[in-house]
Order: sequence, then C-alpha cells, then structure tokens
Amino acid sequence: MQLRDRVAIVTGAGQGIGAAVARAFAREGAKVAVVDLDAERAQGVAQAIVAQGGDATALACNVASRSDVDAMVAAVAARHGRVDVLVNNAGIVRAAMLEKMAQAQWDEVLAVHLTGSFHCLQAVAPGMIARRYGRIVNVTSAAGVLGTIGQINYSAAKAGILGLTKSAARELAQHGITVNAIAPGAATPMTEKIRTDPRFKDRYLERIPMGRWADPDEIAPVFVFFASDAAAFVTGQVLAADGGMTM
Repeated sequence: MQLRDRVAIVTGAGQGIGAAVARAFAREGAKVAVVDLDAERAQGVAQAIVAQGGDATALACNVASRSDVDAMVAAVAARHGRVDVLVNNAGIVRAAMLEKMAQAQWDEVLAVHLTGSFHCLQAVAPGMIARRYGRIVNVTSAAGVLGTIGQINYSAAKAGILGLTKSAARELAQHGITVNAIAPGAATPMTEKIRTDPRFKDRYLERIPMGRWADPDEIAPVFVFFASDAAAFVTGQVLAADGGMTM
C-alpha cells in the first residue's frame, strides 16, 4: 500500500493509461479523483474501483479551461482536505501533416496537453507548498523527444511538457514537491491509428526494440513509483516506459 491515504488526481482517467493509473493508485491505497472530459467514462472507472473496494470519485473537467480546473481541484480538496498527487495525463490527438494542419488543430492540442498541464499544476501547487509535500507526474511522449510525422502539434506540446516538468521541479523542490514526467508507449485509444493503420503500424512497431506496444496496466507501476515515497529524492526526471523506443 505505497499510497495509503494519499489523495490523488488523475486527469484523462476515463480510459487508457489514465484509467490504468487510477486503478493502480486505488490498489495502493490512494483516494483517487478520476477526472475526464467525458463524465460517463469517468464514472465507469470510478464505479469499478469502488466495486473492488477502493476509494474513487468521478469528476468531469476540461483541463483546457482554467475555471473547470479550479472547480475540480476545489471539489477534491473539499472532499478530502488536500491534494497529495497530481497526474497530468489528459490528452487529445488532431493529426495532420504540417502543410495541412489547421490553426484550430494546433490550438486544441496545445490547449489540452500543455496549457491543461499548466492549469492543473498551478491549481494544486499552493496547497502542496503550504503542506510542504506533493508529487506531480506529467505525461510526455517519445514524440516530444524524437519528433514524429503528421502530429507536429502533439510533438510540440509534449516537448513543452518536458520544459514545464524541469522548470516546475526546480521551483518546487525547495517546498518538498517532486515533479517528474513519464513518456509511455502503450496500446490506447490515442495510439490506435498508428498501431492499426497499414500506412503506419509496421514503421512504428519497428522503432520499438521490444517489438510490441505495452498494455496500459504495464505502465501504471511507473506512475505509482513517482507518486510514492520511494521517489522522495527523485525530481525533474523523464522516464521512458516505451519498450526502448527512446534510449
């Protein structure tokens, strides 16, 4: 029970990696706020956790909206008294080649991934600073380190999260707060196109030395580590859990 009685917010937790992380946190004893733009999906994950004996609450939130984020964090704090752990996992994909990408596609992806992570981080930071404790885990991607084709908006957002992570880690270390990032490579709805489209699937699979995509449940333990006291002296780091794609 590495997270016993910790209060954790996981965004984008209605499916994929976020749902796997929410379930793993609950198994480790955390009280989990399952946050997603889709209220029904969030509710389904939370109900499944509760049915297994865990503590979970579903909250609908658009992380691109600061007022939504403030209301969500206030709701968690009102219920549990504090926020100990934040996982910035919410994300979307709006794929297009550079010359065909619309401004709206660029803006939407940056707003959710990068600005959304900033909104959530800034909303929980004051309480963590006051208590001199906090664990923040951001989600980046190999795309943010290596670049990719057809998703320059996504790559730019994920690269921005690297800078966000390292800068926040430097600022918040003096307050007992760690900030780290994970670059996962898992079979999720967001990676479905590149995993299944004949134009992309072989090319991307060849980049993974382990020769397969991970199940989201294989990635979740890395989040547990960064959220736990086992990682109390680890901050500003980026861990690639992608089968060796990034090395």
